[in-house]
Amino acid sequence: MKILITGGSGFIAEYFHRDLSALGHELVTLDLIEPTPGTPSADAAYIQGDIRDPKALDEAMQGVDLVINLAAAHHDFGIAHDTYYSVNEHGSQMVCEAMDRAGIKNLIFYSTVATYGDAPPPHHEEAPTQPNSPYGGSKLKGEAVFNNWVNKGDGRNALIIRPTVTFGVHNFANMYSLIRQIDSGKYARFGPGVNIKSLSYVENIVDATLFLAGLKEDKPNRAIASFEIFNFIDKPDLTSTEISDHVSKCLGKKPAPVLPYFVGMLLGLPFDIVIKLTGKNLPISTARVKKMFKTQTKFEADKLLSTGYTPKVELKEGINRMVQWYMQSGKNENAEWHQPPADPVMRD
Repeated sequence: MKILITGGSGFIAEYFHRDLSALGHELVTLDLIEPTPGTPSADAAYIQGDIRDPKALDEAMQGVDLVINLAAAHHDFGIAHDTYYSVNEHGSQMVCEAMDRAGIKNLIFYSTVATYGDAPPPHHEEAPTQPNSPYGGSKLKGEAVFNNWVNKGDGRNALIIRPTVTFGVHNFANMYSLIRQIDSGKYARFGPGVNIKSLSYVENIVDATLFLAGLKEDKPNRAIASFEIFNFIDKPDLTSTEISDHVSKCLGKKPAPVLPYFVGMLLGLPFDIVIKLTGKNLPISTARVKKMFKTQTKFEADKLLSTGYTPKVELKEGINRMVQWYMQSGKNENAEWHQPPADPVMRD
């Protein structure tokens, strides 16, 4: 099978390239950024382009059987409101139109649990959606685009995955920051930290996606609908304290000191002022303290598990693998953040 991965130079795409290549599939990457040399993504055919550019999409989709749409505006800092919708909603529409021109009927779209937003728990796939951020709102609009596309019939299929925070080797986001802070000795817990922080380990989410799409030898124990949504969360959930304590253990360090929650909020106030004045994304703020030690981000994965899927890597082992990579090389690597441009990059 020939498979196009949009956003194919990114972190999660690296694992799709690795696993799909091992299964014998031919892969194509469409991305504004060239794949990193030496990664599995670099072995695929590469087309530089924007998913909002019909010409780039038409070239990338030649002879393709399946599109995995990972291209997204997703960072929570430094992206304008309208850019989220330009990439995640309008870009999805461009993908659908290009698939129709190429006669492609099958798609996988990575959405997000941020679509639930302020909706009351439990957060399962049939629960209400009430996004409270342009990221969650634009991804929900993207889901609607693909639902409308499937409703046109003629054998169209879209598998929608809603991941929570995803981490793993070569990722420099939330978990990396936590590992680095604990390793530096500059990390402290504020409050009891009993709030649950649902996580997704990258090898598991990619493996589960291939399982649901029928691309592995083991198949789901029921048919997947032409348009169906699945949360992905590694279970059992861990609290913020359990996560930080396990990272400390993997690093060979003692658990972080515990201070009252109000102390963390007070410490964050000066940083709030600097962030407001400079627009810089600082590692400390009252919002970050609240998010880490008070806010609960718990999502349900019963629907996925009911299909017969079993994660290949236990969650704590996934954290350990990332810590080992960090200690061996990751701590000396520099993260490169690539924000999507506000305006589409169009070919002449």
